[in-house]
Amino acid sequence: MSQAFVFPLRIAQVILSIIVMALMSYVIDSWTSPWGSWSPSSANFLLFTSIWTLLVLVYLIIAPLRFQQFSHKFAILAVEFVTMIFWFAGFIAFAVLITGCWSSYGVCRGSEAAVVFSAFEWVLFLITTAMAALHCWKTKDSGNTKHDPAIEVQQPTSIV
Repeated sequence: MSQAFVFPLRIAQVILSIIVMALMSYVIDSWTSPWGSWSPSSANFLLFTSIWTLLVLVYLIIAPLRFQQFSHKFAILAVEFVTMIFWFAGFIAFAVLITGCWSSYGVCRGSEAAVVFSAFEWVLFLITTAMAALHCWKTKDSGNTKHDPAIEVQQPTSIV
């Protein structure tokens, strides 16, 4: 896999995470009433996962470029794997919660959209986790602990 393939994946991950964060903020806010505030834990978890993803993507993009001592191949694999599991658990749990949603307006449609975008985000993290796992597998006997340069986002070039 080349660097030209990873950069669009990371951009798509950022965009989908922001979309899910916005949708889940709307859905969670709809459970708020003047008499009290309650929202299901699966909705809160999906909101947490989108925020977590933005923090993880900052690490996955910046660490291999600027802080190579912090971009250990197993750390990158662990972060990718945990984030992939979070997205899987989040979109499945929230999909089960909204199974009985029958309204064609507002919160139900927003919830359905959040589940769909979350599933796409899970697929993207499945791909990048597989790429990191393949690198760890290929270099298991070499003693190399460096990240795979092929999954590094391209370093910006200056325009002169």
